[in-house]
Amino acid sequence: MDERVREVVEGEAWIVGGALRDELLGRPVVDLDVACARPREAAVTYASRFGGAAFPLSERHGAWRVATAGQIDTVDFTPLHPDGIDADLRTRDFAFNAIAKRVGADGLRDPFVGRRDLDARVVRAVTDTVFVDDPLRLLRAVRFEDELGFRMDDRTERLLEEAAALVARAAGERILGELERLSVDGYRRLGEVGLLAELGGEIDDRVDALDDPGFRLVAVFGAGITRFPISNELRRFALTLLHAPTPEGPSLREIHRFRKQTEPWALEALAFLGMPELTGPVEASRLADPAEPLVRGDELGLEPGPEIGRILAVIDEELAAGTIASREEALVLARSLAAGGSTS
Repeated sequence: MDERVREVVEGEAWIVGGALRDELLGRPVVDLDVACARPREAAVTYASRFGGAAFPLSERHGAWRVATAGQIDTVDFTPLHPDGIDADLRTRDFAFNAIAKRVGADGLRDPFVGRRDLDARVVRAVTDTVFVDDPLRLLRAVRFEDELGFRMDDRTERLLEEAAALVARAAGERILGELERLSVDGYRRLGEVGLLAELGGEIDDRVDALDDPGFRLVAVFGAGITRFPISNELRRFALTLLHAPTPEGPSLREIHRFRKQTEPWALEALAFLGMPELTGPVEASRLADPAEPLVRGDELGLEPGPEIGRILAVIDEELAAGTIASREEALVLARSLAAGGSTS
């Protein structure tokens, strides 16, 4: 794991944190964290020699990251604590992340017996100020429980509950990144330890309806999801679910109208509304969608304007409802509507 790192660092350097944790657990290692004397130079050299893009990760702390295209996704180079590796490890969050391996040497440095916690499947804070020092760690503690199947020890859980009110102080994009990695059980655990309420979320039966990170966010936070720096796509998804109308039944017309307001997330909207029994009709309606419209706006012989859109929408609905089936029937309906006719 440290062969390439050894080629680019000068002097003392240590691999620390999650890479060693995952290697000891037999999990894929996708990120490296290297503590060394000259992070910028190491990152630039690594990117130049092995490929990737080097950029500052934290100007305040002097950390640099290399985004790679290989088996390892990122390599972070951070300044080694001036008092040595043990002082560096003391700044880490949990004992199983406070393990280090010196680059080019054998054996592990484990002053907080993190390997014992890996065997015992325990999340244990390195220091009593771990959550005050960085409130994001409140969410990380629960996320590690969720991902690894671990459990906080009593002291760590007590420290978390005492600091729970700080959780919203973390940067919004970092909070979102942790939430997106949680399962349903992870959200329930957030509720148990008091973090979910501090973030403005609550659990109900909808959270179990679909195994999807975005869906869980909407189910848990509702309209409050917009407090987070979500993408435009997730914003549209959330608004679609939150404003989805309740179908009055499985009729072809009703399903068509529901789809018009919820696609491409009609099935997700059904799950959000608690109406999975309409999944079949929605899927059948999708399969019945024509490859081409029966008529186009320029075939109606009308002046350009919103009236054309209204007529085409009616034609689409009547086709879906089965009251018309051919281009000729569509044109007859269009002429009727243009002359002031109506349809149900």
